[in-house]
Amino acid sequence: MPELPEVERARRLAESVAVGRRIERVWCRDDRIVFGAVGQRRWRRALEGRRVEAARRWGKQLWLELDAPPYPLFHLGMSGALKTPGAAPIQLKSGPREDRPVWPPRFLKLRLRLDDGGELAMTDARRLGRARLRDDPEHEPPVSRLGFDPLLAMPSPTRFSELLRARRSIVKSLLLDQAFAAGVGNWIADEVLYQAGIDPRRTASSLTDGEARRLRARLASVVRRAVAANADSSRYPRTWLFHRRWGKRDDAKTVRGERIEHVTIGGRTTAWVPAAQH
Repeated sequence: MPELPEVERARRLAESVAVGRRIERVWCRDDRIVFGAVGQRRWRRALEGRRVEAARRWGKQLWLELDAPPYPLFHLGMSGALKTPGAAPIQLKSGPREDRPVWPPRFLKLRLRLDDGGELAMTDARRLGRARLRDDPEHEPPVSRLGFDPLLAMPSPTRFSELLRARRSIVKSLLLDQAFAAGVGNWIADEVLYQAGIDPRRTASSLTDGEARRLRARLASVVRRAVAANADSSRYPRTWLFHRRWGKRDDAKTVRGERIEHVTIGGRTTAWVPAAQH
């Protein structure tokens, strides 16, 4: 599923293609799962003729700020994406394989044609993504209910420790709680806990201040590194658990030869390394 780095990549794409441009034409699929109760006509009225002023993101939520509200707000779900003609598609573990970009793309939900001839589209194969219209996305649900964004607003070490001590949740489950850390998904949580040397089954309140500082540092560094790589996993360090965590293989090992185990925590598959995480 798209996590913070993938959604940041989508935001950058939207910024490069749409910011400073006027939306001349809107095509919207009739899909009440993705768009809720807001129909095609309302989407066209809200967006056509509007100038895109900015592309913003908080956690996994992404929105376009226009010269007047309402603004389109996107959550990409399990396999959603923003696309533009000619741009190489990002490959997600959970998404359909795409060997080359095609236009218009498959699984199209929303298509914006801009005044310079450019286009921006939202696709979603599994229909688990959401597109909504909001007058003030940053201060309305769902964005207003999210926790800190590890790239944009990481808490201080002291505050991070306080947040952990206040929670009795299992630490892996807490990292996945969007009300705690917006944008963190399954692979980031596993990677951070592995690099921090922390058993994912421990309660958050049991972590020492030193462990909390280590967890915070690794969360910041993993997110920054993945964003710097533009969510291209081939550019992630070869020592990362990411490259060997998938598939629940019984013989899975890290690049250092450590055995990788898979357990279910909070309903999610967790990859961890018992020899390195305590």
